Amino acid sequence: MIVEERIYTLQPGKVADYFRIEAEHGADIYLRTMGNVVGIFTTEVGTLNQVIHMVAFDDLADRTRRRQALRADPAWEAYARQVRPMIVHQENRLMVPAPFSPLR
Repeated sequence: MIVEERIYTLQPGKVADYFRIEAEHGADIYLRTMGNVVGIFTTEVGTLNQVIHMVAFDDLADRTRRRQALRADPAWEAYARQVRPMIVHQENRLMVPAPFSPLR
């Protein structure tokens, strides 16, 4: 198993707008296509104006297949066009759970 963490730093004050658009146009597609979504979060302390998506995959091939399916969906692309202007910076991490991690 691998877990992908995607951190989107948004323009100040845009988190509520991002979540509104995601809820209306992106969440259903994302949750259905990505599969094991660990969670979608925002920051309260530390670096602000961030949205974090965490998704577990069986392996890199599973991740590649799911991300390709997501990008191939015209509704997802329409959603992405709405939120991209809000994003200032993006980071991705692929993490492997420790042998004793509850999520493996």
